[in-house]
Amino acid sequence: MSVKQLNILLADDDTDDCIFFKKALTELVIPTNLIAVHDGEQLMHLLINETTLLPHILFLDLNMPRKNGFECLSEIKLSEKLKQLPVIVFSTSFEQDVVNRLYKNGAQYFIRKPPEFSQFKKIIQQALMLIVQGNISQPTREDFVLTLQNS
Repeated sequence: MSVKQLNILLADDDTDDCIFFKKALTELVIPTNLIAVHDGEQLMHLLINETTLLPHILFLDLNMPRKNGFECLSEIKLSEKLKQLPVIVFSTSFEQDVVNRLYKNGAQYFIRKPPEFSQFKKIIQQALMLIVQGNISQPTREDFVLTLQNS
């Protein structure tokens, strides 16, 4: 993928997480443009009614009001217009059945939200690099959960 700027859509109702995400992006070398929505209905309305280009990537929180991440992911993957959109699920949950369900429903990757900002920033960069490098099809089940690589 050759882009001058990566358009990112973040769907997360946690204000602190949105601030951390935005701060992490400003500290990365990849030029980005971030749009944030704070509930699932707002997300789906934006995606369905978007007349310009869709984002290059969607970071999706699971626990949101009005429509949760599972519902949004299902709608996205059932839509002809949206099904190719890479969706990275971002959650504090790490239950195996949740991860399995997300994989089965077509999420691109799963990231467990790390507690420290430095880890948060590294995992965001790692995810963005995968997308920039063209890894937009769903990986094998073993590579679905992104973890910090030892550097």
